[in-house]
Amino acid sequence: MPKPERRTRADLIAAASIVVLVVVLATLVWWRSPERHTSDEVASGPVVPAPAALQVPTAFTEAWSAPSPATALPTVESGAVVTADSGSVVGRDARTGRQIWKYQRDIALCGVVGAWDRAVSVYRDRRGCSEVTALDAATGVRQPQRSSLADHTVQLSTNGTYVVSRGDTRLEVWRSDLVRTLEYGRVDAPVNPDAQPRTGCTLRSDGIGNSRLAVVETCPGEQGDRLTVMSPAPKDPGKPEPYGSTILIGNGQAVRGARILAVSGQLTAVFLPGTTAQIGIFDGDANLISAYPVATPPDGGADVTAAVDDSSMFTFWTGDSTVALNAIDLTPRWTVPGTLGPGTMMAGSLLVPTPGAVAVVDVVTGRENARIPVPRPENVRGPIGLAATGDMLLERRGPELVALKGS
Repeated sequence: MPKPERRTRADLIAAASIVVLVVVLATLVWWRSPERHTSDEVASGPVVPAPAALQVPTAFTEAWSAPSPATALPTVESGAVVTADSGSVVGRDARTGRQIWKYQRDIALCGVVGAWDRAVSVYRDRRGCSEVTALDAATGVRQPQRSSLADHTVQLSTNGTYVVSRGDTRLEVWRSDLVRTLEYGRVDAPVNPDAQPRTGCTLRSDGIGNSRLAVVETCPGEQGDRLTVMSPAPKDPGKPEPYGSTILIGNGQAVRGARILAVSGQLTAVFLPGTTAQIGIFDGDANLISAYPVATPPDGGADVTAAVDDSSMFTFWTGDSTVALNAIDLTPRWTVPGTLGPGTMMAGSLLVPTPGAVAVVDVVTGRENARIPVPRPENVRGPIGLAATGDMLLERRGPELVALKGS
């Protein structure tokens, strides 16, 4: 009969060493994990959205302000105003600015965009602006998350169906569960090296609709910017499906500095700078079908800023004027000169920022019906981004968000 096994001193030391090693490794994993560097304070109850304004106020007074350099426009989702600064994303009461919820990480915040009743928040790690967390805008509760290769800085945009994250060298499109539907441009260790139609291009501008994604890019060896129109959700996210691509021409010359203004159905409106700037309307295969002259400031309208304001129109800012485009065929409807941004809708009217005031504009005719004084510091210049919630008007002035209460 074999002798029973006995634990020796060496066995006990080895077992203890393994336990210590496991504890040390677990501690290191926890120490380096994103969770240790993340904190959140969720709302005690969901935000109650303010009722829509029935009429435009006759006066505005400043109610509160907060830094928000990481939101390109004032962001309102599910009744909460979302501000983003440093590593913090905060949901606020629209009337008071009081914090309702807060999400914070100790890494840089690349940007936040409102979509799907969420604050989609993008943070930077060693792979670029790659750490994405969707936060329920009413409560601050964490929802879908994702991580992938990204550029060091990105621009975020949405059409309500998709969110686009665009850097200089690559672009991604996400659906509401944050699953990627498309990657375009630079790919890390591609499985299929011939999947991307071009390499080495710089992505300058983008616009998205439900059936078309339009991208302006500058490619090596080409005289002007290139417009590429593709599916936002191809069968294989890693294999873009372009419908067409063309070098942009304005007034007979190749164009540099073009910018997507709007995408509607299969149509794309593109700002074409030049001696005589134009709005080019392109079909679903990137073919130019019409062009319209547009007045720009002496610098050529380099600060063109676009916004979707209403189901009947798009507006954009040329650098000194607000222009409305028909939402169906993207043709220009009217222009309001002397403005500081594209504007936003309230009570059926378009509110447009102007020096020292907000103009109340008829959406059909572009006629100014009223002008409401809004005191601003003298150093505030455009573009000023606007959003409305109830009778509150939100202005993004550079890195600061200012809330104005209507009366």
